[in-house]
Amino acid sequence: MIKNKLVYKDVNYYLLAFALAIWSSIFVPLNSFGQVADSVKRGIPTKFKADSLNKVNQLNEVQINSVKITRRQTSSTPLQILSGAELERLNSLSVADAVRFFSGVQLKDYGGIGGLKTINVRSMGTNHTAVFYDGVQLGNAQNGQVDLGKFSLDNIEEIELYNGQKSSVFQSAKGFSSGSALYLNAKQPVFEQGQSDHLTATFKTGSFGLVNPSVRWQKKINDRVYTSISTEYKNAHGRYKFHDSNGTYDTSMVRKNADIETMRLEGGLYGKLADSSMWSAKIYFYTDEQGLPGAIVNNVYDFTQRLWNRSFFVQGNYKKETGKYNLMASVKYANDYSRYLDPNLVKDDGLTNNIYKQQEWYLTLSNRYKINSLWDVVLSADYQRNILDANLYRFPYPTRQTVLLALATEIHLNRLNIQANLLGTLVNDEVKQYYSAGDKNELTPTIMASWQPFSSKEFRLRTFYKHIFRMPTFNDLYYTFIGNTFLKPEYTRQYDLGFTYIRQFEGKWLNQISIQSDAYYNIVKDKIVAVPGANLFRWSMQNLGRVEIKGLDVNAQSAWEITSLLKANAGFTYTYQQALNVSNVNLNYKHQIPYTPVHSGSVIAGLDYKNIGFNYSYIYTGERYDQSANIAVNYVQPWYTHDVAFQYHKAINQKNIRFLVEINNLLNQTYAVITNFPMPGRSYRLTLSYSY
Repeated sequence: MIKNKLVYKDVNYYLLAFALAIWSSIFVPLNSFGQVADSVKRGIPTKFKADSLNKVNQLNEVQINSVKITRRQTSSTPLQILSGAELERLNSLSVADAVRFFSGVQLKDYGGIGGLKTINVRSMGTNHTAVFYDGVQLGNAQNGQVDLGKFSLDNIEEIELYNGQKSSVFQSAKGFSSGSALYLNAKQPVFEQGQSDHLTATFKTGSFGLVNPSVRWQKKINDRVYTSISTEYKNAHGRYKFHDSNGTYDTSMVRKNADIETMRLEGGLYGKLADSSMWSAKIYFYTDEQGLPGAIVNNVYDFTQRLWNRSFFVQGNYKKETGKYNLMASVKYANDYSRYLDPNLVKDDGLTNNIYKQQEWYLTLSNRYKINSLWDVVLSADYQRNILDANLYRFPYPTRQTVLLALATEIHLNRLNIQANLLGTLVNDEVKQYYSAGDKNELTPTIMASWQPFSSKEFRLRTFYKHIFRMPTFNDLYYTFIGNTFLKPEYTRQYDLGFTYIRQFEGKWLNQISIQSDAYYNIVKDKIVAVPGANLFRWSMQNLGRVEIKGLDVNAQSAWEITSLLKANAGFTYTYQQALNVSNVNLNYKHQIPYTPVHSGSVIAGLDYKNIGFNYSYIYTGERYDQSANIAVNYVQPWYTHDVAFQYHKAINQKNIRFLVEINNLLNQTYAVITNFPMPGRSYRLTLSYSY
């Protein structure tokens, strides 16, 4: 047994910088914070008041104050937002269903109500997209993927997708460390004068035997402290019909072993101190048991594999933004458990019964100093420790320590905004037995700019360059017989040039129109892929790939007021992507990488009359290939779906009742997002919600 030796000089360098960031946070004189910038109105802390106004301004992304410019327009990186009523109108049960309507996104969906759903942005790979929940990243050191199907929309107020990174220098170092970022923002308490409680009870049912009740209770403890508790239960047998055809026959079968039972409980405490600083604490628990419907291959339709998951985390946040010096800090502990059972795969020691246990400790401190009204400087430092335990044969039991240090600056002139940051990353792996991947040290830069070329604020140009990498996951490095401890990180370079245009019209049917479009060029180097060895049952992870990606994203939204009672909205997204494998001139050279369509897009349209609403959505994914070789046998046909929804809402004595009927895949389209994993045909969902 051999343990890897640490390179202590690099560790000490980053730990010293991390300590300096902590020191600056603690020992900066309190009198430098200045005076409180915003007063408290109606007993609502500034954070809640600002959030409430933001939600109103972003509702359907059309109610925008003519004096202010939206975050989406001023962002130096492409930003797409779904919030408030938009999320309620979409035919979406989970976060995964909603992100399908973003341009530049491929959602890998393995079918069924409980099937794995992961996001791939601009063809860089799932592991290059970081997912944040209330500002803190959701980690998975084991395989680097976050299943978005596990996150219900019941307690989500807003979803933001940034290409590159969030366009704010005042963020954690984690925020600078990925190729793109998906932010999930939970619903927070907002009370009007005289209110002290909010209660929302929702019940959903429909196809697949769905039973899905949820309750959210928000309580105003006093003028400075608020709390929110949300719980949800979901159960479904998951069975649905599908068609199987091999060219000589076409038969109708029932998808089995797709059942799922989940329970979620989360609580939040939010407050404001006398010095105007804000704090919050959150606790989250999720558990599920589900069947795993496998790939339909060789006329095998019945599966017995089972999966159990349990996720728990607790996190706290503190933020102070007054005067010249601002401070933001977060701390998190997470504990995850998963168990995979395959009764059909018998080993020497019995059935395959793999158990994985993950623990994560995370601390971040961000310091911003406003040199003057035009220039900000930020120093952010993060520390993260991940431990993976498993009952696998010859498992090395790895521990990973990660230190991130980001130095960022922003210059914001009247029409020009320039941001730049340099991220230092130190990763150290240790193992209890066998070989460790050792240390990885990198410095990666980002620069971005946003420019308003004309006096009118309607049109704005933006551009960014980002160099970043992603570490191999524990599975890539240490999975028994497959992992490769000599793997290099996967590097990406991103180039983007785009514009936003938003215009409002007074006294016209067309209230507002907004368009944003970006052309981009990405390079993924040392792509990590699984390669078969001499034994086809034993693959290995290797750095073999290089991918060049050229693309264009278009996103257009409009709002209409036909009469005072009849209002409409319409949106359109389009993505063109040429993602070519340029690894080897002799093997699949310049072939489109698997599951990446050249053309894809979506359409959303809504109509509201008094208390009645109608929503229509359409999603299109063009032709693809499911293997690296772009040949006929690997060809995957285009697919599309039409979804419709009808809703009715009524307010009675400050109590609101909402009834929603959804029909998904209206035309009963037969399709598969991933080959051999058939998707459901036409399905229905009913939602009844009561709130006060």
